[in-house]
Amino acid sequence: MRRTLARVSVAIVAAATLAGCYIPGQTTTAPPDQAAAEKADQALQELQGQVLSQGPNGEDPAPATAADLTPDQIEQIKAKKAKAAIVMHYAGNDWSTAQVAGLRSEFEKLGIEVVAVTDANFKPDKQVSDLETVMSKKPNIIVSLPTDPVATATAYKAAAQGGAKLVFMDNIPKGFKAGTDYVSAVSADNYGNGVVSAHLMAKALGAKGKIGLIFHEADFFVTRQRYDGFKKTIQSDYPEIQIVEEQGIAGPDFAGDAQGVANAMIAKHPDMAGLWAVWDVPAEGVMAAARASGRGDLRIATEDLGKNVAIALAKGELVVGLGAQLPYDQGVTEARLGALAVLGEKTPPYVALSALPVQHDNVLDAWKQVYHEDPPEDLVSSFK
Repeated sequence: MRRTLARVSVAIVAAATLAGCYIPGQTTTAPPDQAAAEKADQALQELQGQVLSQGPNGEDPAPATAADLTPDQIEQIKAKKAKAAIVMHYAGNDWSTAQVAGLRSEFEKLGIEVVAVTDANFKPDKQVSDLETVMSKKPNIIVSLPTDPVATATAYKAAAQGGAKLVFMDNIPKGFKAGTDYVSAVSADNYGNGVVSAHLMAKALGAKGKIGLIFHEADFFVTRQRYDGFKKTIQSDYPEIQIVEEQGIAGPDFAGDAQGVANAMIAKHPDMAGLWAVWDVPAEGVMAAARASGRGDLRIATEDLGKNVAIALAKGELVVGLGAQLPYDQGVTEARLGALAVLGEKTPPYVALSALPVQHDNVLDAWKQVYHEDPPEDLVSSFK
């Protein structure tokens, strides 16, 4: 699978290089610097197929193929008539929807019944309650993303002691060890996605100018990785880009919070050329702030291919690029790891899927790769 992703990503970057760095429809006085674009494209090419992140306990990443089941193992898991629960931190975005879709699809193929799908809306106490509720259904597998690694740890420990095999998305509870407290953690290359978005921001800016950063204040391992990847790449590779301000947001109204922060940054730094947001929902707030401030020339880079940022990319407006995860494929991988654990098979502690650079030119193809479905009509019709 990773070889396929690498081939697709190389083709994507090559197409972007041929197209140059100017985005049709982008509000700008002149195309960005060609040399900067070539430098960024070269860096993106060199990243293809790589995973830069390490796991939450410093583990080296295993590829998604490490979770593949043999035909015999598939028949064994079907015979067990196992049950699974999906305990989400938040279900209100395209990423979560795709994760659940990938999980449901693969569990169905493996003959595993999904007995519950819950949404904590980023509230730790709600997620603790959700865990207690789903355990009454006696699932063999729980796939989950902890809202808070400390506040939820006891509830996850109780679930494991109750017989559930725990597979985590991205984040793990505080103090948990793979193979003892949980099966495995599956993630995108979040550090790599931060690196990707840094190169795309630099490409759009001609490798110079002032930018702001909007990060996630919570103790989330993966959102911190994105921030680190973006900031360190800007500082090390693009010395003429100056980070003039950074502000965190805590949610749960991430778009609204980001809009408020972006409004303040734009007012304080009228010469600020770009803003990075930690994922697509906060980026929507940045877009709203840019439009309200008459800053159609503001360059926005982010992570995750949500529909609204995809439409902005398709139109060539505001959003200049992002690093995309592969949430559907992550869901499939999580389901397979859970199945292997039920069979008593050894699993890798950390599995990561490589980053996918998304720009104007490849946004429609990237949508198919990320979500395993054709792009929606309003996205297709927005493409210039």
